[in-house]
This record gives sequence, structure tokens and C-alpha cells, in this order.
Amino acid sequence: TSGVGGLMIGTDSHTPNAGGLGMVAIGVGGADAVDVMADIPWELKCPKVIGVKLTGQMSGWTSAKDIILKVAGILTVKGGTGAIVEYFGPGVDTLSCTGMATICNMGAEIGATTSLFPYNARMGDYLKATTRPYIADWADSFQHNLRADAGANYDQVIEIDLNTLEPHINGPFTPDLATPLSKFKEAVKANDWPAKLEVGLIGSCTNSSYEDMSRSASIAREALDHGLKAKSIFTITPGSEQIRATIERDGQMETLNAAGGVVLANACGPCIGQWDRKDVPKGTKNSIITSYNRNFTGRNDANPMTHAFVASPELVTAMTFAGDLTFDPTKDTLIGADGKPFKFAAPNGNELPPRGYDPGEETYQAPPKEKGNVHVQVSPTSNRLQLLEPFKKWDGKDMENMPVLIKVKGKCTTDHISMA
Repeated sequence: TSGVGGLMIGTDSHTPNAGGLGMVAIGVGGADAVDVMADIPWELKCPKVIGVKLTGQMSGWTSAKDIILKVAGILTVKGGTGAIVEYFGPGVDTLSCTGMATICNMGAEIGATTSLFPYNARMGDYLKATTRPYIADWADSFQHNLRADAGANYDQVIEIDLNTLEPHINGPFTPDLATPLSKFKEAVKANDWPAKLEVGLIGSCTNSSYEDMSRSASIAREALDHGLKAKSIFTITPGSEQIRATIERDGQMETLNAAGGVVLANACGPCIGQWDRKDVPKGTKNSIITSYNRNFTGRNDANPMTHAFVASPELVTAMTFAGDLTFDPTKDTLIGADGKPFKFAAPNGNELPPRGYDPGEETYQAPPKEKGNVHVQVSPTSNRLQLLEPFKKWDGKDMENMPVLIKVKGKCTTDHISMA
């Protein structure tokens, strides 16, 4: 997709990821998507606009993920409902393009219609790195139309100073319970959350960029240099075949593997419950930490007693070496294989691969030209797959007295219906 300046209607709630390339990208349900595909106008109530003004520049352990974790804590899971979140201010230009995508991606967790950033040079750099320089050139020439007007009015404005923003950990059981890292240790103890960290999981559509993997690998490399391997189970889910191939070529995957990490398929994976977890029996109270987007009850492993927390991938990586949810890598030390204490240096990593991206294996299979001879065979005894029969033609009458199957209130989400 081209991204910049476009409108995208997608069938995944994290379609707004494309806001990191200046696109108004909105996730919809299947019925709405069918309308769009059938060239029927797609409609929604005119959204409000929430402005998030960013000033300053992040440093140390703070990452783009912490911006949206902070925003989620302010707006809650309902605060963005019926609104588009637009980021602006001088701090925007200090973020990487993929960092902006992370922020827009998790806008879904505050209920926002979508989120987006104004076009800037960091987006142009990413487009050029992904073999789309012509789009960057086009966007450069129309840049004045791809930014908010001077003095634009917002229905609500949130200001975040990136100079003072600290890493956050959100959860458990909801992505809007935001706790600054400096206060997380006392929160774990005060709330009797299990301090032992069973599993750390990084990746997914939210946090699996080259920059994310490089920063995480820098932490793993330092741990290895001190003779340590992950104390917790540690999994890595690349966001795409391109990322997988590139970090394999450039060595980040080797480092993460050597540190005890297990690289999973390029898919949603444990983020939507595609995880046959074996380390703790279902019903056991335990803690995991992920760099994913959602952490509602039972989402990752179908265990309602799993306390799932959300943080940046570099913070997740550091915590797996401690095996302890109360570990603060900005202050605390670990004991190396030589018996001496050491403290992690702040994570570092390239925003874009210096040698360019490796596209990896070509996995696309084009459909056959002659589609009339294609038959999908489904076992008649299958209890998972079924061929749909055409619906009866509508008789033109309204459907009345239809039964209400479920009515809910409070913090009930689609996650309680389907983890995807």
C-alpha cells in the first residue's frame, strides 16, 4: 500500500497501523468491508478529533510504545471512541516511521476510529528503504496538504513531554491500567500480582519492526556478554517475512536465539491466543509480559488467571533475563556468570537496516487463471470447516421480533467473543 495521504478500509482492528505513514486507515467489520468491495459508499458518524501534542525527545529506555501506553492511561479503553487521534508538535519529527506506526496501531485499544501522524522526512526515509522512493517524492511535493493546518482546532488536546516521559507497563487484564516503570515494583507488591515472570513475548503487528528487534537484540547481546540467558520463557514473533529475513541476515535473530529466545512464525501468534502453552496448568495464577497490544483476561493463553502486562519489546527482553516482574533495568543490577553485578546499558538499534531490507521468501501463490474448475474439498465429517450455501433471496420485508442473543455492559469487548 502507498500509505501517505490515502484512505484505507481494512478488516483488522489494527488497520490504523498505516497511520504511521500518514494514512487514514480504519478497521471495520466484515459487513462494512463487503460494502466497500461492492463499491457501496462507506459511512460513519463524523468523528471528533483528539490532538496529542508531542514536545521534546525520548531518551534512554523510553520508546514510542510508551507514548501510546501513556495515552491509553489518560483516555482509557473508551476515551477514543468516535474520535480520530491526531499527533502533532515538534516531538513528532523525533520518532521513527515504525515508531509512529506502533502508536497508531495501538490506538485501537483506546477505541479510536483511527490515529495518524503528519507526513515528514522519517516517513520518506521509510518509503525509500522499502523500494517506494517515487511515493516519497510525490509526498514531498504535496507535504503542505499532508499536515494539519496551522492553528487547527481539536475537540480535546493532550500534551506529552517526551523529555520526561518514562517507560510504562500497562495491565493486567486491561491495556489502559498504566503504571510508570518507577512505580511498577510497588504496584506489583501492593496488588499481589505474581512477581515471578513466567514468559516474555515480543513482536506482533504492534512491535516487530527492525528498530524494535535491534533494540531488543542489544539487550540480549549485553546479557550474553555477561554469560546470562533468559530465565523466563522468551518468544519472538516477527511481524513479516521481510523482518524475519532481514534480522536473520543481520544477526539479531542469532543473538535472540543464543539468549534463549524461540522465534515463532510470522503471524499474530500468542497475541490472539495461537499459543499451545504448556509451562503452567490452566487456572494457575501467573504473570507474563508482552510487547503486544491487548491483555484482556485469557486473551493470550485462555487462562483467566494469567496476569498479562504490556510494555516495549526492549523492556520485555530485559525482564526475561531477570525472570522477575519487579526488575527495573534503569536502576537494578543482575549478577553475571563471573559473579559480578552489572546494569544494562540503555537499548540501541538502527531505525532502518543499513544494508536495506531482505524481502525473504516469496510466499504468494497466485490464483489459477481458470477459476471455474476450482473445487474446495471439505470433509463431510469436519467440525471445523463448512462450505456455505447461498442464503435465501430476501423477500423485501423487514425482519421483526428477532431474538437478542446477548446484551452486555461494562468493560466487555470483542475479545470475550473471539480473541482475534
